[in-house]
Amino acid sequence: MARLVAGIDSSTQSTKVELREIDSGAVVAVGRAAHPSTTPPRSEQDPESWWSALTTALADVADHLGDVIAVSVAGQQHGLVMLDAEGAAIRPAKLWNDTESSAEADALVADLGADGWARACGSVPGAAFTISKLAWVAANEPEAMKRLDRIMLPHDYLTWRLSGAHVTDRGDASGTGWWSPSIGDYDVDLLDRAAPNLDDSVLPTVLGPSDSAGVVTAAGLGFGRDVLVGPGTGDNMAGALGLGLGPGDLAISVGTSGTAYSVSATPTSDASGAVAGFADATGNFLPLVCTLNATKVTDAIGRLLGAGFAELDELALAAEPGAGGLTLVPYFDGERTPNRPDATGALSGLRSDVSREQFARAGFEGVACGLLDGVDALVDVGADCGGRMFLLGGGAKSMAYQRVFADLAERQLIVPEAEEVVATGACVQAAVIAGEGSFSEIALRWGLGTGTTVDPADVDSATIRLSYAGQRS
Repeated sequence: MARLVAGIDSSTQSTKVELREIDSGAVVAVGRAAHPSTTPPRSEQDPESWWSALTTALADVADHLGDVIAVSVAGQQHGLVMLDAEGAAIRPAKLWNDTESSAEADALVADLGADGWARACGSVPGAAFTISKLAWVAANEPEAMKRLDRIMLPHDYLTWRLSGAHVTDRGDASGTGWWSPSIGDYDVDLLDRAAPNLDDSVLPTVLGPSDSAGVVTAAGLGFGRDVLVGPGTGDNMAGALGLGLGPGDLAISVGTSGTAYSVSATPTSDASGAVAGFADATGNFLPLVCTLNATKVTDAIGRLLGAGFAELDELALAAEPGAGGLTLVPYFDGERTPNRPDATGALSGLRSDVSREQFARAGFEGVACGLLDGVDALVDVGADCGGRMFLLGGGAKSMAYQRVFADLAERQLIVPEAEEVVATGACVQAAVIAGEGSFSEIALRWGLGTGTTVDPADVDSATIRLSYAGQRS
């Protein structure tokens, strides 16, 4: 009988389930179900919809669930889940891209100072952080606070539904704004600044990288008996696991939003707020930059040009690097890095001979420049980004994104073979929980971190990036 692990990726848009053989890492089955759509500034989802999507996705792989010995959940970071004493959601969960709490974030930073926040929890809270969302609820919905019995992150909620355990992990906890990667514990003073007099017993227990949350207790899912449940983690931390990322390696993820992160052996802090000083899921650290606008930008341009995915790629690749002087600043729905929640996009350098090809190219270059600015910020806080460079996420399937990132970064990039690195990372964690080896041993055995390489072409990347920097500021 095959022995399998299950990795769950609960993202903003959907839930994916991936089943892998423990010995070889081969994918056996995949299931998927969509989440309700949501758009900033108020971006919220009912946590029950995530559970519904998970049960649907598990039904897609039902024939194999009896062979699963461990399962783990990776989820979208920062979302605020609030439950009452009966375990019901008090209100919809505010998601990472909800920007209603920008004023509360500004007030929190003014209260302690950017340096104070960076020293205390490694990050300066913006609207994306859980602590800002909690402050918004405390200020605007006091009745909800009176009913509050448990606080969870999105991945914690699904772990709780699977196992009944109110737990989290250090990676996802480090994105709340009230857990410190440097001391490895909650900072109740920070919590009190968002919600005065809130008892910290509402917070989940933080499990270690190889600790189990228990076993699956939820009935009717199709799992066998005594299936171990991992602590889970945030989607970016799971992505690092799914790539077999080691110290010095750099990952750039191009999805609806964009992220750039690397693995560090020591904690980082950045008073500018550009870099979030997260922990990872293995015991190391994961300094990370996040932008709100990535493939949503090129999707919008494709819609305006009446071009689908493939045609938009062709248009962008047909234009010369630099898009004929056309520069796009892609802050379509506000921006997180830099912290401009009310910003909009900007297009400069328009001439009467502008072409569809140039407009398409400018979109890809604008997104890439924004994320490569993030890589520069990682280096500025001491992160080693000189190892392998990976491009992942839905945008990694685009030949135009591959070409533009390689050229503007002036380095080789790797497009990983695994299409769902977050679900793969959850599988890796499940295998570790099952006692099948260390994180690095499993990554090596499964052949993670391999893929197609793209070498840079000789283009004037400095001029393109300088033009973007001039328009961005």
